[in-house]
Amino acid sequence: MSAHFEVEGGHPLRGRIRPQGAKNEALQILAACLLTDQPLHVSNIPDIVDVRRLLALLQCLGVGVERLAPDSYRLQAGEVNPEALLTPEGSALVRGIRGSLLVLGPLLARCGRAFLAKPGGDQIGRRRLDTHFLGFQQLGARFKYHADADYFSLEAPEGLEGTYILLDEASVTGTANVLMAAVRARGRTTIYHAACEPYIQQLCTLLIGMGARIAGVGSNLLTIDGVDGLGGTEHRLLADMIEVGSFIGMAAMTGGELTIEGADVHQLGLIPATFRRLGVQLEIAGDDIHVDGRPLCRVETFIDGSILTIADHTWPGLTPDLLSVLLVVATQCEGTVLIHQKMFESRLFFVDKLIDMGAKIILCDPHRATVVGLERRTQLRGISMSSPDIRAGVALLIAALSARGTSYIYNIEQIDRGYERIDDRLQALGARIWRRN
Repeated sequence: MSAHFEVEGGHPLRGRIRPQGAKNEALQILAACLLTDQPLHVSNIPDIVDVRRLLALLQCLGVGVERLAPDSYRLQAGEVNPEALLTPEGSALVRGIRGSLLVLGPLLARCGRAFLAKPGGDQIGRRRLDTHFLGFQQLGARFKYHADADYFSLEAPEGLEGTYILLDEASVTGTANVLMAAVRARGRTTIYHAACEPYIQQLCTLLIGMGARIAGVGSNLLTIDGVDGLGGTEHRLLADMIEVGSFIGMAAMTGGELTIEGADVHQLGLIPATFRRLGVQLEIAGDDIHVDGRPLCRVETFIDGSILTIADHTWPGLTPDLLSVLLVVATQCEGTVLIHQKMFESRLFFVDKLIDMGAKIILCDPHRATVVGLERRTQLRGISMSSPDIRAGVALLIAALSARGTSYIYNIEQIDRGYERIDDRLQALGARIWRRN
């Protein structure tokens, strides 16, 4: 039987905590090791399920993986075998993690061919792969979907050619994949409508450290002059902005006081400002964030008095990965908030669990939910529930931490995919949470 969390709610979180390294950055950086036969040293890597799965997939391809410290690895892709991902073992690893997509660009650039079964990942709605494959095709790769065996193949036996690419969406993984292919293409590639999230900026920094020539870092127009080969380098991941936002939500919901250390505040974008609009008390000192959750949060309306709307958007807009946490926090605020999840049509379907816990939420449609405000802080009640995906899972965990009574959260592998030892770390802050079998 799989493990579950037992959570006794109503205990304020107090103390100091340091966020893990960024999950989404880690997957891109680890995949980039395939671009060179020289060693890559990467630190601040979170020990989470998705990272372990990608490391296993890289080893299946032939990458040497050495763990130097709990959060530090040496990776060296001396001999790489793209066909390994067509084996039963390789296909199983691919189907266990959506981030497996990120090996396509590096394999295509270095080996001239890449193969991949349909990747796994969260079931949060339609998640197109077109941006990746259209970009590769524009660089000169031949693409084919093999319906009989259910896998994709890409081939560029003569190598890739630089070109002008206008992405049809500012996809983070799509940008990362096409970028990693372009750094070893012949000539110049320009990628317009590129994602410009901090994690893409970090990937550019890594690739430049390996010898790539990239201009426009931090903008939505990247210019890449291809090089014949890349070398090794060292890289340290940023703090995970989603975990930072999750800890802010936990402190606010439990009425605790929490200091989040080393949060890389300059890379958080609108996250602190959005929590403040919900009335959460934040103080920022350098890269540390102090959260005081004791006063009741009061929602700011818009200047014209209309209901506050919180919506996701491509960077530098608000990341969609935090909307679930913000929705939960809004259940304990004075005032009404409209949460608009634009990018994924299934990410709000966990609100039925919050309604069962006593929250006042109206699911308007698959993309919008109205959270009806409170005149005073009213505890949710503990229930049994299942985690549908990483972000909804941690949102339900935050609700359970603040609830009256005991909650049971099942399918917690989803939470473990993105949050390192979350139960142990929360216990150190005063939470009453146990991992049960």
